[in-house]
Amino acid sequence: MRRLLETAERLVLEATTRLRANPYSARCRASLFAAEQTLLLVRLAADSGARRGELAVLRLGDLESRVLTIERGLSHGVVGSTKSTRTRRLTLGETTTALMVDHVVAWKQCSGEPPTGDWLFSPDPSRGTYLTADALSHRFGRLATTAGVPGAALHRLRHAVATHLVGSGKVLKAQARLGHRDAATTLRHYSHAVPLDDEEVADELDGFLNGEPRH
Repeated sequence: MRRLLETAERLVLEATTRLRANPYSARCRASLFAAEQTLLLVRLAADSGARRGELAVLRLGDLESRVLTIERGLSHGVVGSTKSTRTRRLTLGETTTALMVDHVVAWKQCSGEPPTGDWLFSPDPSRGTYLTADALSHRFGRLATTAGVPGAALHRLRHAVATHLVGSGKVLKAQARLGHRDAATTLRHYSHAVPLDDEEVADELDGFLNGEPRH
């Protein structure tokens, strides 16, 4: 994940340099916008654990301070409710929040006119339409190839969030962040990450088998 983020950051810097050298180039502007969106995609996916269909149809107004509201998803090309049909709210990291806000504000100022839409992930700064879930996956795939991580997939960032939280013993936090209906679903998928805490039991049984007296 660190390699993906570092590569995305490098691509943004390279696109920024090209645009400064060619400030009137529409191609350079488009390249920088796409690079920033890719960086935001990786950071947001790795922070929120959101599904790719949920990321695809995020709107600018879904973020208030550091709280992101996820209330819609994209399924078979149709915008509807989330997979669990429930709205969830989660707090983003300060770095992710700043990245999202700075990206939106900078392109509003740069375009000189208000956007026609408010989709977060969009083909261009007008934000009149959203990028499909497949488009986000393809964009992520190109980044993964550039970063030398060809096996990476956008959905695996969701798994990374879940594994990290469950591995820290925060099963209910993982359930809430991922939008599972109940904790049983989270445990069924990520039971391998649950930390073992039965060393004391093992020592007790070991003593019993060795005939040691109980204390």
